Amino acid sequence: MKFRIIAAFAAFAFSAIFAHAAEILTARGPVQISAVPAKVAVFDIAALDTLDRLGVRPAGVPEKLYLPQFEPLKQGAEIVGDLFEPDLEALSALGPDLIIVGGRSSTKAQSAGQVAQTIDMTMDGDDLLAQAKERLASYGTLFGKRQEAAKAASELDAQIDAAKAAVAGKGKGLIIMTNGPKVTAYGPGSRFGWVHAALGLPPAVPDVQAATHGEAVSFEFIRQANPDWLLVLDRSAAIGSGEQSAKSTLDNELVAQTTAWKKGQVVYLPAAEFYIAAGGVQSMQRVAATVAESFAAAR
Repeated sequence: MKFRIIAAFAAFAFSAIFAHAAEILTARGPVQISAVPAKVAVFDIAALDTLDRLGVRPAGVPEKLYLPQFEPLKQGAEIVGDLFEPDLEALSALGPDLIIVGGRSSTKAQSAGQVAQTIDMTMDGDDLLAQAKERLASYGTLFGKRQEAAKAASELDAQIDAAKAAVAGKGKGLIIMTNGPKVTAYGPGSRFGWVHAALGLPPAVPDVQAATHGEAVSFEFIRQANPDWLLVLDRSAAIGSGEQSAKSTLDNELVAQTTAWKKGQVVYLPAAEFYIAAGGVQSMQRVAATVAESFAAAR
């Protein structure tokens, strides 16, 4: 009898542990998480964005969060490094159950893994929308927030659909990034290619080099491309470097000859959301909302 009780208790304990186990998709394939993490350190701003939407509070965060609306996340949390480099000493002192890296911090997954289980949730490229929803579903499963995740996915889809409808039939676009006085262009297949893919925006230049940092271009290139729309990322604004603004950089005779400039169809995208938090569900909604509002206002 005593043996049966012990065996039954052991079976219950075993089933209880694995009742909370979850297999989630990461940038490096499926990963098994044995239990709901009670203490999480997050180094990826897109992950912070999506977790914030789900109401999951991180125990450890980077020193700089770039988006002002995320500053409250520091309350009650420990600073465990920056966007690129975990502070392993601070991380060890925190003792997290799970560490989330991605993008700029993804190269440190192995070193962070010495402290606790670490997952790489990097996202990038043309299928960013699908990846964002995949990560959202994974976090919903992992943290027992499936209903919240489903609602967030529905809201994101609605905003993307609104932007897609606004973009339809309004002409071709060119995505550019300014970095002080320097300009780079992005097209389909690039890190920002999801705008073309998800919103159905025809590219003004289909064969822009698909590189991580874009293709360095001149103002003459922009004039010759003559886009109907310029979608602009101000990198200096995104990272807070204080360098020359995108509006100042683009205010010149060559850019002024484009259809986009003449018709006032220059869209300054939410910089930190588009550049730093790319793939976070709230940030993607804000970017899509900006596009939708700008295109809908076109005559």
